[in-house]
Amino acid sequence: MIDRPEPVLPGTPGVPEAMTPARLPVPAGPGRLLVLAVVFVCAACGLVYELELVALATYLVGDSVTQASVVLSVMVFAMGVGALLAKRLRCRAAVGFGAIEAGLALVGGCSAMALYACFAWFGQSRSALVGFSLAIGILIGAEVPLLMTLIQRVRRQDAGGAVADLFAADYVGALVGGLAFPFLLLPSFGQLTGALITGGVNAVAGGVLVLWLFRRDLSGRARWALFAANALVLALLAAGMMLAAPFERAARQAVYGSSARVAVQTGIQEVVMTGGTGAGAGAGRGRKGSGGPLALYLDGRLRVSAENEFRYHEALVHPAMAGGPHRRVLVLGGGDGLAVREILHHRSVRSVTVVELDPGVLKLARTDPGLSRLNHRSLGDPRVHVVTADAFDWLRQQGRRGQRATPYDVIVSDLPDPGIAASTKLYSQEFYGLAARLLAPDGRLVVHAGPPVERARLYWTVESTLRSVGLATVPYRLSGRPAGFSGGPDRTVDAAPLDAEVPAAGPPTGRDRYWGFVLAARHPPRFGLAPDAPPPAGIGREELQAGRRGEARDRMPGLPASTLMRPRYLD
Repeated sequence: MIDRPEPVLPGTPGVPEAMTPARLPVPAGPGRLLVLAVVFVCAACGLVYELELVALATYLVGDSVTQASVVLSVMVFAMGVGALLAKRLRCRAAVGFGAIEAGLALVGGCSAMALYACFAWFGQSRSALVGFSLAIGILIGAEVPLLMTLIQRVRRQDAGGAVADLFAADYVGALVGGLAFPFLLLPSFGQLTGALITGGVNAVAGGVLVLWLFRRDLSGRARWALFAANALVLALLAAGMMLAAPFERAARQAVYGSSARVAVQTGIQEVVMTGGTGAGAGAGRGRKGSGGPLALYLDGRLRVSAENEFRYHEALVHPAMAGGPHRRVLVLGGGDGLAVREILHHRSVRSVTVVELDPGVLKLARTDPGLSRLNHRSLGDPRVHVVTADAFDWLRQQGRRGQRATPYDVIVSDLPDPGIAASTKLYSQEFYGLAARLLAPDGRLVVHAGPPVERARLYWTVESTLRSVGLATVPYRLSGRPAGFSGGPDRTVDAAPLDAEVPAAGPPTGRDRYWGFVLAARHPPRFGLAPDAPPPAGIGREELQAGRRGEARDRMPGLPASTLMRPRYLD
């Protein structure tokens, strides 16, 4: 006869809590479902915190590949540390889990606000980013051992089955959190409020599980302490939500200066505009109005400064238009309408197609008084057709049309620099191969290729990639690029200030900062200025030829082409 062990009762002397069955207010079945539901919610919140840190790191620091790698690797390491540390709490799993969830809700919920504050007022956020990644990872890692203990105390089952149930709920929750962040939280609430709401959900889920389902496992003191901690966390998160709007305004002024007047979080990026509100602001080339010079920032990078943007856009557009016929023109990017403004100065232009990813930028280009005045309301011209699409995907779709696709005389690539990780595919061999298929036999393609002096290898990799698809190239540059102009590369430690009222948007402090361009065609393209357009206000033939000669002297030969599978711009 086999002796059966007597059931272990809670409170039995010498028996740890982890081995005793829980005294629940509901039957074991519903109790177990509630534990798994909390696992689901906590996993969703945990993944939102991770994605929030990655998104903020990319926006505030730049270089999305590096920052995502740092955040995720630090968090995974920290989760292992947290799991080891949680072993000491298994003897009091309920109270330990309650304390961890309250801490995680506070740290994770406030992480976005704290990182933005560090960036706005202290000028850097890398240390805070690593610190929050470490703290959140430790707290997330400590959840699993404690939840494993709690679910076993609800209903004993084999370890393999319990782990399978726990991880199934965890992974499904991660899926929901991963989808909720880009499709619900970010567009509906923004980064700051979205993180705070996630922290509130996290705190409620942890509090319900411990203070209701496992309340009989808690002493009176522990119960009140956890209740007070959760109430304090929820109060702090609620206060953060109420103060999010004024905090964001104050932080934005600290970053962009007091002239920041437009801030829009589109589904693609954050768009901020400063200055350009006066009657004369931006009305002429480089002319200031009472609102100061207009400056446009995309994800914190200065993309347009009304004081000198005309030099950039003239140098980008006019040499390509001078090389031959230009009745049909394609603009890739350029949603601000400024490149289109220069194209429409040529009388023989019959149609312009603009392919822009962000509808928010297009809307501002049409409706904002300052920007629409600066671009001469070019997007409203009847010759202009605007397409909202990813440039790579749009080119691929046109290529599939084969002979039905009408070729273009000129293609203008007015895109962020290749040094931005998200833009590398738009400077790849595959991208230029698709663009070349849409060129007319004597058509020209011009590319904004990044800073040719500060990042010469990046610039010459663009030129090498264009030549790899069978195009002849003419590299050239133009001085006057302001220190803060950040169409790329991604931000570096010594990046210039982003205040449009200081040198970032002002005249260059030296003549050694250049915009870099590459003109390409199937045959060596003619280089100069077109006769059917008024003389550019900001550049002349001699300056353009000098820029061409300068790049010819500085050529960096032998660089490999950049491809989708091997992007060379992030080396």
